[in-house]
Amino acid sequence: MAAFLAVSPAVLAGDMRPVALNGTTLEYEAPGRGEPVLLVHGSILPDAFAPLMKEPALAKYRLIRYHRRGYAGSARATGPVSIADQAADARTLLERLGVKRAHVVGHSYGAVIALQLALDAPGVVRSLALLDAPLFAAVPSGPGYVEAMGPIIQMHKDGNDAAAIDAFMTRIAGPEEKPLIERALGPGAVKTAVADAGTFFDVELPALQQWAFSRDLAGRIRQPVLTVVGAKSSPPFQEVNTLLKQWYPAAEGLVVPGTGHALQILNPAAVGQGLARFYIGQRAAR
Repeated sequence: MAAFLAVSPAVLAGDMRPVALNGTTLEYEAPGRGEPVLLVHGSILPDAFAPLMKEPALAKYRLIRYHRRGYAGSARATGPVSIADQAADARTLLERLGVKRAHVVGHSYGAVIALQLALDAPGVVRSLALLDAPLFAAVPSGPGYVEAMGPIIQMHKDGNDAAAIDAFMTRIAGPEEKPLIERALGPGAVKTAVADAGTFFDVELPALQQWAFSRDLAGRIRQPVLTVVGAKSSPPFQEVNTLLKQWYPAAEGLVVPGTGHALQILNPAAVGQGLARFYIGQRAAR
């Protein structure tokens, strides 16, 4: 059974504020003081980092959480949005908050954005923590995993977004974790995911298919890297984690016990403690 930590509605709601940038409006919260940490959520669940916000291990950091284009209370995506566009949103948000450099944590699709941000604005990124990064084109089981998404995509095209989101969550997190995710984030999380389904299927999937990342590009990223994977994450994510360790031999690793893809939702304590150790280690190395 995956680990589970109850999350109060107040934690999920946070104190989101709107900010206009790059022709759109995003909502964000940035509580705390200390070294800034930017949390970039993946697809479908924009509040996936909410359980991490109250972790004691990260109490000395300024945690910056935002909803990307097309999610929750942020403005809808009105056309194509590339991975570079997403990275530019993250960079501009930091600028608006007066943050010159930040530790960047990306989960799933957010990990791809984090990598792009490190390529496009290396001076902004103090370190990278990559949680279950979907670099499917680079690993053996990746293409088959993506191909198996076909029937789920068809559900969306047929107008059955509730079924598509249900199938996607089951596919990526597993049947065991899906109900735990709903319990942790509340019933509104799934309703929001269904409402935002078009963002994922029509905007983000095409952008991910057009995005390319290679060993050569990886070599341009010199910041400290933490690779994170759930102990129960599916084979493509495990393979990506192994690949990242090959590309970044000096990277630190974290395997989150008891969880799969929803690692920071279902075991935020382990993720928070792992991030804190990573950041403390960087200060000791200076």
